[in-house]
Amino acid sequence: MKKALLLASLIAVAGLAQAETATYAIDPTHTYATFEMRHFGTSTNRGRFDKKEGTVQLDKAAKTGKVEITIDMNSIDTGFSKFDSHLKSAEIFDSAKFPSAKFESTKFNFSGDKVTSIDGNLTLKGKTAPVSLKAVNFNCYENPMLKREVCGGDFETTFDRVQFGADYGVSYGFPKDVKVVIQVEAIKQ
Repeated sequence: MKKALLLASLIAVAGLAQAETATYAIDPTHTYATFEMRHFGTSTNRGRFDKKEGTVQLDKAAKTGKVEITIDMNSIDTGFSKFDSHLKSAEIFDSAKFPSAKFESTKFNFSGDKVTSIDGNLTLKGKTAPVSLKAVNFNCYENPMLKREVCGGDFETTFDRVQFGADYGVSYGFPKDVKVVIQVEAIKQ
């Protein structure tokens, strides 16, 4: 009888642990993906992508999670329309052929209750490579206006754009490294 009760308790606890996974929808009004790239070692070109969508699953007790974010490459905005058009062209992002980029996580890393980084795969221009997003800030809070939990933070990574076939200007001296900064907030569903 004790073994049956112990087994039933373990099954119940396992069920509770799975039940703690919460799904969050990316809030597009508080989520931005921006990039920075040095220009001949003198100044920094910056831009952002205005259209994005995705979901986050987070189990704080188990310290696991999953994230998928899709970015509309045609929504790039540098503040200069001619530069935007060049970035969308076949020479760089080829957004007519590859209209979206996607990040899919493979692992959430924690220190205590805080997410410290998210490892995953970035797909850009039809090529996929691993990246790790370092959490500069991470927090969950009860949003007083929405009356729901919101989790998010600031994440950043630097990657070699050549591995995705975005090698325009490298032969002229443009650096290969691109810094990406993601400000994200997601609302519990």
